[in-house]
Amino acid sequence: MGEKKIVEALVGGGQATAGPPLGPSLGPLGVNVLAIVSKINELTKEYAGMKVPVKVMVDIETKSFEVNVGTPTTSALIVKELGIEKGSGNPLTEKVGDLKMDTVIKIAKLKQDQLLSGTLKSAAKEIIGCCVSMGVTVDGKEPKDVQKEVDQGTYD
Repeated sequence: MGEKKIVEALVGGGQATAGPPLGPSLGPLGVNVLAIVSKINELTKEYAGMKVPVKVMVDIETKSFEVNVGTPTTSALIVKELGIEKGSGNPLTEKVGDLKMDTVIKIAKLKQDQLLSGTLKSAAKEIIGCCVSMGVTVDGKEPKDVQKEVDQGTYD
C-alpha cells in the first residue's frame, strides 16, 4: 500500500453525490468519484434522512479506496425512531415524542462504541440525556426521572 489520503465528510444517508463535499476533495486524487459515491450510498442507505459521517481512504498510487461509515448522531437516531422532523424548540414545555426504553437500549447499542460510557447502562443514560434537550419523554416519563430509575436499578 502506498501513501493514503483520507477524506472525511458528513453526507445524507444514501444521498451522497459527486458534488461538494466529496467531489472537490476526491476529484484531484484521480479516483473514480462515482464509484466511491455509489459505495457510500450503498453503505448508508439504511440511514436515509440522516446525516452520516463517512471516511474515504484512498491509496494515491493504486487509486484503490476504502469507505468507513460512522453512526449518525444520537439525536438523528432518536428523530428517526420517533418519525418526527426534529427535536422540540422548547423541551421544557413542548414534548415531541415518547421513546420506549427498548428503543433507548437499541440506540445505546448502536452508539456504544462512540460514547464515553463503559457499560450499556451508562450508554442508555447518555441517550436519555439527549432526550432531555430534545423534548422527548421515555416510557411516558420525564427523562431525568428515568435516569434516576436507571440509577436505582429499575431497568436492570
